[in-house]
Amino acid sequence: MTSKLAVALLAAFMLSAALCEAAVLSRMGAELRCQCIKTHSARFSPKYIKELRVIESGPHCPNSEIIVKLLKGTEVCLDPKEKWVQTIVQVFLKRAEKQGQ
Repeated sequence: MTSKLAVALLAAFMLSAALCEAAVLSRMGAELRCQCIKTHSARFSPKYIKELRVIESGPHCPNSEIIVKLLKGTEVCLDPKEKWVQTIVQVFLKRAEKQGQ
């Protein structure tokens, strides 16, 4: 009876470990690729931007990515080569610098 219990516990442990590893690997797979499939390049006012993230290029993606969260909750990828986007990034950096002081 104890050997059956030990085998059952070992099987439950192995299944649990395998499920946890699969969850981590699937999340890592999503993070190890470009986040932006297409970019928005039409100019709009920065007052609609709630949050801005800059993801530098690296092994996960050859492109620098700029992702903004708008006030209405949607996320939009901006073209980092556009001059108006670079200006918005500078404004947000200065704003963050002032808040950090």
